[in-house]
Amino acid sequence: MLSVSGATVAFGHNLALDGVDLQVDTGEVVAILGPSGCGKSTLLRAVAGLQPLDSGEVCWDGENLAGVPVHRRDFGLMFQEHALFSHRDVAANVAFGLRMQKIDAARRSRRVREVLALVGLAGFGERQIATLSGGEAQRVALARSLAPEPRLLMLDEPLGSLDRPRREELTEELRVLLRRIGVTVAHVTHDHDEAFAVADRVAVMRSGRIARIGTPSDVWRDPRGAAVARFLGHANVVTVADGGVVPWGRLSVAPGPSVLRSDAFRRVDDKTQGAVDSVEGVVTDVRFRGDRFELTLRTDPGDFDLVVRDPLPAQTTERLNYIIDPTRIAKLDPDES
Repeated sequence: MLSVSGATVAFGHNLALDGVDLQVDTGEVVAILGPSGCGKSTLLRAVAGLQPLDSGEVCWDGENLAGVPVHRRDFGLMFQEHALFSHRDVAANVAFGLRMQKIDAARRSRRVREVLALVGLAGFGERQIATLSGGEAQRVALARSLAPEPRLLMLDEPLGSLDRPRREELTEELRVLLRRIGVTVAHVTHDHDEAFAVADRVAVMRSGRIARIGTPSDVWRDPRGAAVARFLGHANVVTVADGGVVPWGRLSVAPGPSVLRSDAFRRVDDKTQGAVDSVEGVVTDVRFRGDRFELTLRTDPGDFDLVVRDPLPAQTTERLNYIIDPTRIAKLDPDES
């Protein structure tokens, strides 16, 4: 089990990590999610031993790893850039860590075949790196990280260099693979779709701190803070006044900042103006999302823009009415802006 307590790292006046606490249980996949500059890669480097802590601890099964060099932590680290050796074939790349461990040739060869089969590249041992597709190179890099049987696998934006269709395909492959292996994983990414698909729990970082941690479902449904909500793609952050008053009417929720999920809206034919938990407005934008339409609705009254998920098509300038499901409204912490 990995345990990070009070981890703090400063670069000059910039506090990259601000007292971070994190626990990753054995066999658990935890995604560390956040925008560029939030501290997520610094946290991963600190766990790996590549970045010294100014204060705090990184422990494994209760043992403080301070002073334990990188190569003795038995952690595997995979970067976005792959860092494969272009002058060596696939088998030699995968065997690199085993050579560093001074594993004999027969065991090394056997282990290389095992991990290549594990990542779906059986028979690729003699292939040259230059002949691989981006996805194949990604899997070779993963196989190299897994070959020494690390007790913790750390993935730093492993799919970040791929285009969107290939990333989505490999995200599903990665999810299945990590479940099958059962290895403990800390997975850094800026993509919440990737994090939600792969992880058992998600830790959302902001300004060097973990702002929210929980299961993907919990984090999505209850982001706690407005900044986390917006980062996760929730556009409808609104302040509810006394009596449930909002710019376009009233909601049956307590006062304070709230987020209305885009799936909280159900289109109805009848006019709803003035009714609690309803909204009427004009469509100003329509985006097709495959299984739904995403509409921007300018409320009347209030001139407040809401993003609405709707299975039915709509046209710009069309006036629509919606019932709002209050169970799909999450209260936000006013101190977590």
